[in-house]
Amino acid sequence: MKYAHVSGRAVTAAALTTTVLLALAGCGEGRDGVAAAKAPASLEVAGVTVKKDAKLHEALPDAVKKSGTVRVATDVPYAPFEMFVTEGEKELTGLDYDLGQAIGARLGVKFAFTPQKFDGIVPAIQAGKFDVAMSAMTDNKERQAVVDFVDYSVSGSGIMVVKGNPAKITTLDDLCGKKVAVQAATNQLDLLKGHQKKCGKAGGSEIAIQTFPKDSDAQLALRANKVVAQVLTKPAAGWTAKTADGGQAFEVVDDPAATGGYNASPNGIAVSKKLPELTDAIQKALQSLIDDGTATKIFEKYGVASIAVKEATRNAAVD
Repeated sequence: MKYAHVSGRAVTAAALTTTVLLALAGCGEGRDGVAAAKAPASLEVAGVTVKKDAKLHEALPDAVKKSGTVRVATDVPYAPFEMFVTEGEKELTGLDYDLGQAIGARLGVKFAFTPQKFDGIVPAIQAGKFDVAMSAMTDNKERQAVVDFVDYSVSGSGIMVVKGNPAKITTLDDLCGKKVAVQAATNQLDLLKGHQKKCGKAGGSEIAIQTFPKDSDAQLALRANKVVAQVLTKPAAGWTAKTADGGQAFEVVDDPAATGGYNASPNGIAVSKKLPELTDAIQKALQSLIDDGTATKIFEKYGVASIAVKEATRNAAVD
């Protein structure tokens, strides 16, 4: 869902690249004179053992096969997609990280993640510093002009309520006439404002929108029963509901008419246009992980199963 997100940490990409590459097991010479990485024959991700597919490995570009590494840019943190395991340290976790490790294991290569500020990711791919990006990146026509996407989720805005959903909220229409929390200056605020006319046409009162500087402030209001719901990105809602008070504080409303969220758009793995074989291999590897249920396990781990796609599409955005 990130389009203009620029809140990633100012981590030096070169320093982290050096750290990652020095940690890789060497077997031969890879790109830029760095020892090639030797990927394990299998890897456990989200409780599932992912094994290498020899045919998919052979279909990789020669440079990737030789190095044994796919260089991945990511903007950290942006929960639940990419996070630091421990604040102040370099070890990564998150939906994108786990999915990348699973795709890499299926392809028989290492997906080496390096933090990069979001607005610099696509230029860095164009410059050849990275092969792909996994950073909750929205697939849109503007970006498709310079990178190719393999889409793995569709996400938009979601509704979060307190555990048990006492107000019986099931759709946006149920928010009419009720107090609802939302972060200021967000797409979610625009969504609520745009829904006011529908409330009026249905003969009900408008939503009593209450804005807050941060999502965490809105959640405090929800906990205190000052509002009946909070509207935020559906991935953030899913992760918050899964982790807050051990999953006992909140729950997410799943509207059957908007499983990925309201105004949902595709999120994709951005791949350099110079590496069409890599795009094809990633798409096939992702589809295999969807088919065998591994992808579902990864999405469930982060409380966002509803945003997962059933088919690994390519450049799905149409406008």
